[in-house]
Amino acid sequence: MDPTPTGTPRTGTITRPGVGVSGSGRPRLARHVRLTFCRTRQRQILQLPETVVVLNDSGAAILELCDGRHTVAEIVAELGTRYRTVPDDEVRQFLTRLVARRWMELSDG
Repeated sequence: MDPTPTGTPRTGTITRPGVGVSGSGRPRLARHVRLTFCRTRQRQILQLPETVVVLNDSGAAILELCDGRHTVAEIVAELGTRYRTVPDDEVRQFLTRLVARRWMELSDG
């Protein structure tokens, strides 16, 4: 149940819900979103205006690599070297949900 974003997308950035994340896209957090470590919770969190999202370990591992330099395919490959198995489709679905919520921007290759 993803909220429907409104507004005009930036050129070269995918921000529409339902748009799949390609392997050549380069994800990065939106300007209003910060990935930080919460000492109280001892976990990585996403800070948004008026919202805090507590991440599980796999979500934090994905987002740490979303710096706008790595492609989605490179992120999946890196996670594959860290862990035994990384479901490519689950990583893409996670990123697609973040793009739909406008928490993530995805630049074309």
